[in-house]
Amino acid sequence: MAEKEYIIVDVRTKEEYDISHVKDAINIPYDVIDETIDLDKDKNIFVYCKSGNRSKIAYNKLTSLGYTVYDLGAFESIDLPKE
Repeated sequence: MAEKEYIIVDVRTKEEYDISHVKDAINIPYDVIDETIDLDKDKNIFVYCKSGNRSKIAYNKLTSLGYTVYDLGAFESIDLPKE
């Protein structure tokens, strides 16, 4: 299987992530995203949260760090497989 060209980041709390999340998403709470974050800058980053507020903050932080980011918004409105 080919390596994915993107990374899906759930920026909610670990507790929210543990209840349910988008399949293959990794959990990085929005409030811990800073210059020490180590994601592949060659991949597109997709972020989401519960309502869209935290994903917007994460989008702004990651964009300012040089990542290519797309804000998916609210978890419930995302039409992707969930775990």
